[in-house]
Parts: sequence; structure tokens; C-alpha cells
Amino acid sequence: MKTIIRRFWKLILGGIILFTAILLLSNFWVEEQARNHTFNTIEEVPKNATGLVLGTSKKVKGGGENLYFKYRMQAAVELFKSGKIKFIIVSGDNSDFYYNETRDMKNSLIEMGIPEDKIVEDFAGFSTLDSVLRAKEVFGQDSITVISQEFHNERAIFIGKNHDIYALGFNARDVPKRYGTVTVTREYFARVKALLDVYILRSMPKFYKDKEPFPNEE
Repeated sequence: MKTIIRRFWKLILGGIILFTAILLLSNFWVEEQARNHTFNTIEEVPKNATGLVLGTSKKVKGGGENLYFKYRMQAAVELFKSGKIKFIIVSGDNSDFYYNETRDMKNSLIEMGIPEDKIVEDFAGFSTLDSVLRAKEVFGQDSITVISQEFHNERAIFIGKNHDIYALGFNARDVPKRYGTVTVTREYFARVKALLDVYILRSMPKFYKDKEPFPNEE
């Protein structure tokens, strides 16, 4: 009986070690793939015709302001007004009338001075993979500057890089540590899924075959 119990605990320990190793290696590989492709200041980031803002909810549960949303909007406006991008794709979840990340992002950008005709709405950005790949497959943009927090940009760049998309990341201001603990923890698991999507499942967006018009640069 004692032998069975020891074997059981060895299996449990081995599983924990393997699981931790997968998390850490996935995290390392995504960071390595995105190295030197994310930027913190306007002066550093190269010009790119199109910026891609990754969606998040405008409000947190309980109705308070979502700082991830606020800081991404500020970063997008900064990029546009500095001339580092000419168009902005706002890509997010458009589940129903009462939850529409794309609409909220567009309205916020217009309120902050971005011309409406420079904003392109992607209503089917259900995940980071969907948002990045649809920028190319649906809107014809294979060179983009992703706008989100650094950890999110790194994963988006990794996905783009493995689908022949030249992707840079402009890092929006990060949130306080206590505020973002759950999101950062969840990111480790999201990176494992990103590797599975890219290398094993060969995942594509839910909707990507129908093309949509994109404004001319003139």
C-alpha cells in the first residue's frame, strides 16, 4: 500500500514539474520571438501605416473604469497624432448590443480626436489570434503595429510572426500590479495555447474568408 501511495505522489509531483516547465518554456519562447519588436516610447517605434488595437472591455465588473482599456486608447491616440500610424483597426468582441468592445473603442478614439474615417472596425476579434490574423486575411494588412500592454503585444507578435505578418508592438502603459494580477497569471496559460494554436492546431480565425475594404493611404 505504501508503495502505491509513493508512486501516486511521484506521479503528482512529476505532473506538477512538467506543467510548470511547459508554462515557463512557453513564456520564454513567446518573449524570445518578440524580442526587439516592442517599444515603450514614440521616439523608438518605427512608422507603420496601420495600428491594431486589441480589444478589452471598457468597464470592469461592477462598472468601474478598465485601466487596460483607458491606456490602450491613450497609446493609440499618441501613435496616430505623432504620425507613426495612419489608420487604426479596433478589433474586439461584438457579442451583443450591450457588450461591444469595437464600438466602445471607436467611440472613445473619436472623442479623443481621431477622425472617424481613419478608424476601421473589426467586429470579429474574438481572440488575439483572430484579431492579428484578420488584420491580414480580411483587411489586407501584413504590416501592423499592435497596441496593447507589453505582455499582450508579445503574444500578438509571436502569432503574427508565424503567419508572415510583420508585427511591432507599441506598449500601452501598464496597470498597477494588484490591479493586473489575475490577467498576468492568465497570460501564462494563454501563451501555452498560442504555441498550440501556431505549431500544432494550425488555428485560424472563426471568420476570415470574406474580405473587407480598407481605406487608401492618400
